[in-house]
Amino acid sequence: MNSLLVKIARLLPDKQYLSLKFYQEFKRFPNWNNPQTYSEKLQWLKLYDRKPEYTTMVDKYAVKKFVADIIGEEYVIPTLGVWDKPEKIEWDKLPAQFVLKTTHGGGNTGVVICKDKSSFDKRKAIEKLNESIDTDLYKVWREWPYKDVPKRVIAEKYIEPNPETNDLSDYKFFCFDGYVKGLFVATERQNPNEEVKFDFFDDNYNHLPFRQGHDHAKVLPPKPKNFELMKRLAEKLSQGIPHVRVDLYDLGDRVLFGEMTFYHFSGLVVFEPEEWDYKLGEFLKLPIDI
Repeated sequence: MNSLLVKIARLLPDKQYLSLKFYQEFKRFPNWNNPQTYSEKLQWLKLYDRKPEYTTMVDKYAVKKFVADIIGEEYVIPTLGVWDKPEKIEWDKLPAQFVLKTTHGGGNTGVVICKDKSSFDKRKAIEKLNESIDTDLYKVWREWPYKDVPKRVIAEKYIEPNPETNDLSDYKFFCFDGYVKGLFVATERQNPNEEVKFDFFDDNYNHLPFRQGHDHAKVLPPKPKNFELMKRLAEKLSQGIPHVRVDLYDLGDRVLFGEMTFYHFSGLVVFEPEEWDYKLGEFLKLPIDI
């Protein structure tokens, strides 16, 4: 869409807007009355499964207490500070290494990593954080839990990579009604010479033969040391929720919580082959009584 069409489209009610976004990617409209694919069902959930607590779960600051209350504070990355504007960050109070995040952003949007404060570009960091502050995931993707998340900046403790893999690998568990049915791993994210790779696995860490947005890694990421523990933690955090993706870090000697995502890739990235969109859709039982 050109910029004018985008502006016009954003004035549409959620259902019409999502229908157009879905058509743009899949060349067909979603079946709202009887959704079958995983992608269709995510759009349905955006419209009809609107529990207030979901806003807390996607808020990168507020979710920490939620997670600590359920699985324990030892799985939560410590917060070093929180501010309502990037310009208010108290740099002198931060250690030599830290991570900055906007509380309402998704994925790596609005994430700044500082490994050495003495050479850290504060101006560039503030620019990136302000770009994220100005981004509204609700308007772009109609992911309504983000609509009322306060736009803030948090500083977190910098976490050293897993010494066994030399990477801060995170494992994204697909949970359905409190049960893990699979996961997705992104690799090559820190390599400027490589495009990020996506690989999907079932709940026993068997590689699944489909692509979504990116190629598979040339060398598949090995099964993480704390795989079973991470599965248990993800299932605890996802109890009573039709579907949520729980992201966790495996550091070898411990596990840390990353974030919770209700709409994986916003349900708008094509599966190759398409049959896997239907297979994942079978796991997602819509709460039709809401």
